[in-house]
Amino acid sequence: MYFLSRLRTAGAVFKSTACKQIVPVRHGGQWVYRSLAAPASRKTLIKAEIVGFALWYWVLYHLITEPDHLYGHFEYPDPSKWTDEELGIPPE
Repeated sequence: MYFLSRLRTAGAVFKSTACKQIVPVRHGGQWVYRSLAAPASRKTLIKAEIVGFALWYWVLYHLITEPDHLYGHFEYPDPSKWTDEELGIPPE
């Protein structure tokens, strides 16, 4: 029975509006504690999409046109032309 009364008390605390209030911090700025921030405006969302598109366009364009950044600037050596000595294989 004691557990049920404690559970009911905890439920009342969580249900109260005191936990759901917006509490501005640091001189009434935009940051709030324990509540959802205001949704971004449509203008801000469009700007974010444009910046994201520009970023991915730049990355993918440079991956396609300048693959040396990934593969290196030199030709890969042909492993079939290596000798046993270069590979560290002892003579038979």
